Amino acid sequence: MNIHEYQAKKILAQYGILIPEGKIAYTPLEAKNAAAEISARGPWMLKAQIQSGAREKGHFLEKRAGKDGGIRLIYRKRDILNQASQMLGATLVTTQTGPKGRVVSRIYVEAYKNVWTKFYIGLVIKRISATLTLLIAPFVSGSQNIVERAEQNPDAVLKIPVDLKKGVHKSQIRSACAFLGLSENYVTGLKKLVTGMLKAFVQTDASMIEINPAGVNRRGQIFALDAKMSFDDNAAFRHPELLKLQDDYEEEDRALKAKKFGFKYNDFDNGNVGCIVNGDGITLAAMDMLKSNGVDMVCALNVKGGVDKDKIAAGIKIIMTNPRVEGILINILGGFLRCNLIAEGIVAAASEVGVNVPLVVRFEGTNKDEAMEILQNSKLPIIIAKTMEESVDMLTSAMKEAM
Repeated sequence: MNIHEYQAKKILAQYGILIPEGKIAYTPLEAKNAAAEISARGPWMLKAQIQSGAREKGHFLEKRAGKDGGIRLIYRKRDILNQASQMLGATLVTTQTGPKGRVVSRIYVEAYKNVWTKFYIGLVIKRISATLTLLIAPFVSGSQNIVERAEQNPDAVLKIPVDLKKGVHKSQIRSACAFLGLSENYVTGLKKLVTGMLKAFVQTDASMIEINPAGVNRRGQIFALDAKMSFDDNAAFRHPELLKLQDDYEEEDRALKAKKFGFKYNDFDNGNVGCIVNGDGITLAAMDMLKSNGVDMVCALNVKGGVDKDKIAAGIKIIMTNPRVEGILINILGGFLRCNLIAEGIVAAASEVGVNVPLVVRFEGTNKDEAMEILQNSKLPIIIAKTMEESVDMLTSAMKEAM
């Protein structure tokens, strides 16, 4: 689950992290009044609240919104009303939204903070080693995201493993300061920031926290000038207060449909393979295998047990009707979720919408033989594989033949 910047900042502030004063506005008049409450003279930041990075470098589809991006620095109070009017209700397109963009329904009006340097800092889970990792990098305006920077130049990002019991040691903070070109005077401020992020991460069951950028002033204070938080959906039952923050308007239609059936749907920027699995581990394994075969996953549907055939069929149709999908890989490890139930759902969905792209299925586990028999008797053009590796090979071969 993702939330907006202003919501993430409010949470981080509860853990001692410094944030600029700000207020949310849904109308131009609310934005003007918010600016007056924040500061008598300004300047102010007007920040479009969509769940996307690169908002500053984005553009609006509507001409009335002007040529500026989704984050604007405003010096005069009389300009607030006009700028807010331009942004609200307009569609902001960034490198992360896709060409359709997202409609701006709210603006965060924030006090401008004068800082002398900025940097990126994030907490993520390194899934290969099952460890929490602190990422730190100098801020580069308009640069690619942190993953791309790390891939192109691994030395550009400092990676610090975090001990959940002991936290981050002061020597690690000193190393981080040295990496960023900050003197000893900033060790205390950075330690406070990292400690707050770690507490917030653990206590909210977060899956990612990014502050991009963090701003440093001359007094040694470090502010979260922007913030992004994602949470583990599997831990949502422990945090009813966080569920209230979810913005359904930010969810893709397919993700919302999947959620109604108790499934999890993810879209990816690139690729042409749709995956249906039962487990995050299988998703990651399939993603790696597909990539090694020269193709990428464009979307994934993670199904769970405790559902009936109709819900399975409805979930599978979400993948089958995705226009970006040119091949479908279904990989199920049956346990509580029985393989025959998935097979019945596949047949029901395929009979309704057709099988217009190569479809490869691999079952293992509970009621596997019964599931295979259901698929074979359906007479549908479904390719059956014995192993996960074979399923990926078969799909990539079938997709090449279909080109």
